[in-house]
Amino acid sequence: MSQDAPASTPLAQLLAHRVRNGQRITFHLTEDWQQGRTTFGGLLSALVVQAMRDVCGADWPLRALQTNFVGPVAPGLAHVDVTLLRQGKNIRQVKAQVMQADAQGVEQVGGVLLGVFGTNRESALPELRPEKVAVSKTPETAFKWPYVPGMTPAFTQHLDFRQASGGVPFMGTNDWHNHTFVRLNESAGVDAELQAVLLADSGPTPALAQLKGFAPASSVSWALELRPVTIGQTDGFWLMDKQALATGEGYVNEKTTLWTPCGQLAALGYQVVAVYA
Repeated sequence: MSQDAPASTPLAQLLAHRVRNGQRITFHLTEDWQQGRTTFGGLLSALVVQAMRDVCGADWPLRALQTNFVGPVAPGLAHVDVTLLRQGKNIRQVKAQVMQADAQGVEQVGGVLLGVFGTNRESALPELRPEKVAVSKTPETAFKWPYVPGMTPAFTQHLDFRQASGGVPFMGTNDWHNHTFVRLNESAGVDAELQAVLLADSGPTPALAQLKGFAPASSVSWALELRPVTIGQTDGFWLMDKQALATGEGYVNEKTTLWTPCGQLAALGYQVVAVYA
């Protein structure tokens, strides 16, 4: 691990430049991963998962991740303080806090996360998976979201979005549901688990398609449930299925289902999003 991260870096290099000091893992965040005035939540969560694995072990897959986005996390040094809450025979419970110094040098909490890691076990239960909904378009025929500096969030320059169904944000359509193909532009050196965490948070809530004009939105809390990816390549397009479940009082409750390029169920996500409109 090196102490000097480049000013702008793909995820694999950002991970490679992390520094460990006991139970604290320090990352150097760059402006190209920003979403508004804070770091993209999917990136932040993926970095925290790596910090949890550094401190508590990477031998068990991540089963669930609870994330509360407490405050903005700016470019620069961000520290992840990891605490092992409990380790049993099959389950490991880990807590992490994202800390960053403010202008006065006082550390503030940027996020609080709880990770659940669990071993694979034999079970008498039959295997159940949600049915993957057929999408009429392919990544080649779906709408490719452009990256426009100053208009689209900075972090989207690292991703390739191809929207296959549903409305585009701020266009005033009646859509509450969308399907999007998505992948990291540079996925080499990033394992499937970290990709799943990052990509599951990468798309905006489909509720924004209802609005006629721009309005800021930000995630408040995020519950992610993961299914370990066991076969196939993960460097192609993943499929993100997003649905707004309820709205009102300035908040959206939404669900995300994420599928690997080989069609495996990767993650189920539930999010509360604040919309300022």
